[in-house]
Amino acid sequence: MSLITDLLTGISSGRIELIDLTAPLTEKTPVLALPEPYKNAQPFELELISRFDENGPGWYWNNIHTGEHTGTHVDAPNHWITGRDGLDVSEIPLNALFAPAVVLDVTERANKDPDFLLQISDVEEWQAANGPLPRGGWLLYRTGWGSRAHNAEDFANADDTGPHTPGVSAECAKWLAEETELAGFGVETVGTDAGQATALDPIFPCHHYLLGAGKIGLTQLQNLDRLPATGIALAVLPLPIVGGSGSPARVVALVENKE
Repeated sequence: MSLITDLLTGISSGRIELIDLTAPLTEKTPVLALPEPYKNAQPFELELISRFDENGPGWYWNNIHTGEHTGTHVDAPNHWITGRDGLDVSEIPLNALFAPAVVLDVTERANKDPDFLLQISDVEEWQAANGPLPRGGWLLYRTGWGSRAHNAEDFANADDTGPHTPGVSAECAKWLAEETELAGFGVETVGTDAGQATALDPIFPCHHYLLGAGKIGLTQLQNLDRLPATGIALAVLPLPIVGGSGSPARVVALVENKE
């Protein structure tokens, strides 16, 4: 059989499991909230055009209103000033959007410290146990934050000092950008950076370093708890918005079912 036939047979037989990592898009989907004087994207909204009525007797359809960076979404390199001359979301190569992935799990530490920052040593320890990061693939950062996605207040975890969500140290973000051959970095939180990332140097270091290096960000993933540490194929499907800095995306993991 051909490789394509093998893949499709594996999916249809259940030997390859498809796991949806995407947060559903509704008006309650959490969105990033920047402080004044910065502008914010609007939450997701459906605007009815017709629903089997005088505006369209035989069909139902809507306009959608939302920002590029809403829900489970891709950050293209041109989203950040360090990558301003980089690829827009329509230009991301398909072999970066269909690629191997691994999961690094720090859920226990993030539960104890919501401001937990991933360090280079954490990634090196993971590699010692699991093997190298996938060349041209994805590092998915599991913090347990996906379990909070159904409650916007818990998801933001904010107080008068701002949001408190886990992220990556500036040193680790620079190392991932410059010393690995990853295509992208994915998280469960509202953005790839920590909630307190404005206190780091540079601010928002994942955006600064990873997008500046031409890598891709991926946010608000769900169901990372259903994935093994390795042996994952990832399909990331953003809208090809010409000139766009990002896009909501459908993200699906393919995992071998060994039961």
